[in-house]
Formats: sequence, structure tokens, C-alpha cells
Amino acid sequence: MENENINFEKKSFKKSEFITLFASIYEHSDWVIKNIIKNNFNVPNTIYELKLKMKNEVDNSSENLKLKLLRSHPELGIKKNEISSLTKSSQAEQKSAGLDQCSEQEYEEIKSLNRLYKEKFDFPFIIAVKGLNRSDIIKSMKNRVKNNYQEEFSTAINEVHKIAKIRLDALEL
Repeated sequence: MENENINFEKKSFKKSEFITLFASIYEHSDWVIKNIIKNNFNVPNTIYELKLKMKNEVDNSSENLKLKLLRSHPELGIKKNEISSLTKSSQAEQKSAGLDQCSEQEYEEIKSLNRLYKEKFDFPFIIAVKGLNRSDIIKSMKNRVKNNYQEEFSTAINEVHKIAKIRLDALEL
């Protein structure tokens, strides 16, 4: 079964290669891609189809699995010397928003907001940072920590989908 080939975007991949290629689209949640391709008749042929199927897989998963997905995301605002603890995608995303260049005051504010947010919701603050800067992110953290649990759970899942779309769009096949 591992040696089966998957035809995707006019290329052929071994099943294991395909899983490896798309496993990190949803942070530390390879179950998303594995569930999609477990039935060979259901394998997407294009990036567009894959985006839809991955989103649907997450949306149709249990609340517990969604919560596990949210909890697999790192906190924002990791100090420069700790950034290597993030996945390569998360490192690049946080750097693009300048989160690796926070002043001590910004870092402390983000750290405090992260703590408050996680205490309230029991998962880390998640936002698609592409196109945002540090002040945009801090402002969003301050606003979203005021949400109720269901609003924020839904918002966080939507942000995870945005991150996945950005990662898929950036892939070069």
C-alpha cells in the first residue's frame, strides 16, 4: 500500500512522498492528509481540490480533534534564540511579520497576552500573520481575547485554514 502511486498535478508521487509533502500544511497534524488519501478513489488531482478536501476534513472532524489541531500550533512571539523550536513554516511566517525582531516591551506584551489567551481558551492564539506586522498582531490579540469560547474556537479554526491555504499556495510542485 505504501508503494502505491498518487497522480497529482500531472506528477506521480509514492503515497509516502505525498504524505510527507503535505503533512505540515496543518501544523503537526498529518492525520488531515492521511485521512484524505486513505481511500484511493478519493484522492484529489489538483491543489484546488486538495485545499477543499483538507478544509472539509478539518471542518468535519470532531471537536476534540479540532482542539488537538489548535493546540499543535506554537505561540507567537518566540524569542530569536528560541525560534529553532518552530517548524520551518512557522519560523518563516513569524519572521515575515517581524515577530523575531520584537523589542523587549513587545515581547513581554505578546507573552502576557499569550498567557491570558491560553488561560481563557486552553489553546494558543492563532492568526495567519502574512501581511501583518507586530502591532497588527498585538491589536488582534487584545481584541480576540475578549471573545467567548465558541467565537474564538471558530475564529482560530478559520485562521488555521488561512495558514493552510498560504502554505499550499507557497508550495512548488
